[in-house]
Amino acid sequence: MRFAAIADVHGNYLALEAVVADIRAQGITDIVNLGDMASGPLDARRTMDALMALKAVHVLGNHDRYLIDRSPEKMGSWDRPAHAQLDTTHLDWLRAVPAARVFREKVFLCHATPENDEVYWLETVLPDGTVRMASLEAIEKVAEGITQPLILCGHSHLARAVRLGDGRLVINPGSVGSPGYRDIHPFPHVVEAGTPDARYAILELDGGVWRATFRHVPYDHDTMAALARRNGQAELASALATGWIR
Repeated sequence: MRFAAIADVHGNYLALEAVVADIRAQGITDIVNLGDMASGPLDARRTMDALMALKAVHVLGNHDRYLIDRSPEKMGSWDRPAHAQLDTTHLDWLRAVPAARVFREKVFLCHATPENDEVYWLETVLPDGTVRMASLEAIEKVAEGITQPLILCGHSHLARAVRLGDGRLVINPGSVGSPGYRDIHPFPHVVEAGTPDARYAILELDGGVWRATFRHVPYDHDTMAALARRNGQAELASALATGWIR
């Protein structure tokens, strides 16, 4: 069993196209998508059209939920411009996507954690804004009740693998389309991937053991950075251009 996991595209259709091309070049046909598909000051419509046409297994991210559970005037600065680009077909499609699901009986999929789509699973944020790996005990607590040997999540945009004490593997494939952002919950902090590459993961069951390969894919990030800049998002433009927020 071998498949690819993508997450956090955030309207970056060029990064998505590059990642899907790289996945196909690896001879992989099966893809799971861990959510946060459209929101961002980029090209939500083109991204959603591509994802809806992609043969993949999808789960809903928190930003996907924001697009369908509130009015535009109550949306944030990433969701409102995305919502304006989408039509009823896109939004109805999102409404049918579950928040969590099991893939081929062996893999548990969610966006952030099984119970909360806005909380980091593998990271913790300190009051001073430091972002670091969560404790093994905290990670295992969230995984209680999940019987699948492979667990996939996204949300933090940071590629990471954690092997639990019982052998289960928790993977965040990193972000396809957003290598950096600023947030205020639970404390103000910045996430920076360090390069502008699009990211995803290949998961393979080999001899009864799950193995993960993290892929960094170059693409025309300067074009997307310029689009973010034109749309008034200078910090995202910096992240898209360099992997750092400056």
